[in-house]
Amino acid sequence: MSEPHDEEIEALLRRQFEGAVADDGFSERVMQRLPPRRRRHGWPLWLGVLAGAAACWLCLAGAPLLHAGWRAWLHGEWSPSVIGAWLAMVCLAWLALGWGLAESRDR
Repeated sequence: MSEPHDEEIEALLRRQFEGAVADDGFSERVMQRLPPRRRRHGWPLWLGVLAGAAACWLCLAGAPLLHAGWRAWLHGEWSPSVIGAWLAMVCLAWLALGWGLAESRDR
């Protein structure tokens, strides 16, 4: 189904069918026999965060723009390299947040 037509299709189905389909308790028996949901572990997420941070640090350790921005920021100066570094960090954080929210809707 496509999202623009979901409400129309649901309204049509509600008009055509009244209540649940009689299955003599089959659905309930199946649901009772399903195994319980597995508990999610948090360590893969934190391992991925640490690995990503380490990879970024290794890639950017020799970048002159990053060094200039870091020095200027420590001295309290707002140079173009500081602004660029902060914009990059903010944009990537928002991108990660949006991606996480989009993925959480699917579950």
